[in-house]
Amino acid sequence: MQQEEKKDFDKDAARWDANPGIVKLAHDVADAMIREVMPAKDQDALDFGCGTGLVTLKFQPLVRNITGVDSSRGMLDILASKVRGQGLANVRTQLVDLEQGGKVEGRYHLIVSSMTLHHVPDPAALIAQLAGALLPGGTLAVADLDAEDGSFHSDNAGVRHLGFDRPRIKALFEQAGLSGVRAVTAAVVAKEIEGKGRREFPVFLMMGKK
Repeated sequence: MQQEEKKDFDKDAARWDANPGIVKLAHDVADAMIREVMPAKDQDALDFGCGTGLVTLKFQPLVRNITGVDSSRGMLDILASKVRGQGLANVRTQLVDLEQGGKVEGRYHLIVSSMTLHHVPDPAALIAQLAGALLPGGTLAVADLDAEDGSFHSDNAGVRHLGFDRPRIKALFEQAGLSGVRAVTAAVVAKEIEGKGRREFPVFLMMGKK
């Protein structure tokens, strides 16, 4: 499924953290990531598609430094204001728009990404790029929706994929040169869907090492 209209995340940035569902999912995924990848204080980390930093700031106390990467300047401005407000010295931001040819800068021991892949036109290219930004022995951990019917988002603007089959993402990790690839369920989102009742949407966490 391809939805060509691009979502205006800059417009959403100011009210993003006011959505309790968004905050809960980010924290649930971050908790699963932390439990599975066990970040360490000597690691340089990157959060791709960081938004307002809900996942980034969960990792901040656990790593040497973390870079929040996003295509939305508005989202990064919110994260930067949190960093200033909390006096954090080990969080940076990086603006990268893949659709404008942007590339992640730097090399990292740990790269995480939560609920971003379904907004990306070419998941294979992104996974390859993130794998390429890992230091030897580094870990990539990507969380996103299992394949669904388009009901998850109330507005599918900017949604390029209706979730993913886990074997497909596992294959993309392996094609990018990662080993020991495995998946767990990071979270399950329950929603009332008009005309369809209460539905549960699993979120996978795929991990691999360079």
